[in-house]
Amino acid sequence: MTGPEIQSQIQTEITGEEVRREFPWWLVAILGFLLIMGILIVTNENYNEAFKFIVPGIKITLYTTFAAFSIALVLGLLAGLGRISHNVVIRNVATTYVEFIRGVPTLVLIFTVAIVLVPLLVDLLGINNKFITQNTRAIIALAVIYGAFLAEIFRAGIESISKGQMEAARSVGMTYFQAMRYIILPQAIRNIFPALGNDFIAMLKDSSLVSVLAVRDITQRARLHAGSTFRFRESYLVLTFLYLSMTIALSLLLRWYESRSGQEQR
Repeated sequence: MTGPEIQSQIQTEITGEEVRREFPWWLVAILGFLLIMGILIVTNENYNEAFKFIVPGIKITLYTTFAAFSIALVLGLLAGLGRISHNVVIRNVATTYVEFIRGVPTLVLIFTVAIVLVPLLVDLLGINNKFITQNTRAIIALAVIYGAFLAEIFRAGIESISKGQMEAARSVGMTYFQAMRYIILPQAIRNIFPALGNDFIAMLKDSSLVSVLAVRDITQRARLHAGSTFRFRESYLVLTFLYLSMTIALSLLLRWYESRSGQEQR
């Protein structure tokens, strides 16, 4: 065997090893679990019954997640801007909000916001309690909690943009808010979009915690089904299947966006 042939064989072996090492075995394992669960749901009466009882809660789960995340984006942007503000009062108020939320467990915050703060605010505003459903309280609680986490993402994104761009915008006559709106924020949001996507997925999973408020999401429906039929295995495996299906689809979509945006930047 000649030198070039040996070198070519070695290169082929190295390439094959790299392919095996980089192959997404984790995805194969997860898709295998989802496939097995899908077969059980179709062929097994108990799993099928659990699925039919739990799956209507997806509407509540998705609605709660989207609504809470939309509000959290606004809160996070305002708090993020507050964190980098030159105004001492605004900066300290924003920092207090962020550090307070980050220092308390999520479940405790859900109880505190939904059961203590929301009714207090409703009484102060003179709103009729019947208009504030448990789902509304859950949305407000998740939004307040994730607003603090998103604030740090927005702050990091804004600070990642060169200060020279702000100075250049101000030098051509833009106000601070105009420069932030048209120059800084569009670039910052593009940079932090993957991080925002990860937090959305995290909120989708944390939305399961609102079941403690008796919100009829898929977690609550799974608990009700397990409690009434004593089929805990079927109920919670179906619940796992539903959450994993949603999160893995979103994760793959986010990975695709990251790879595409990386190619465009090149």
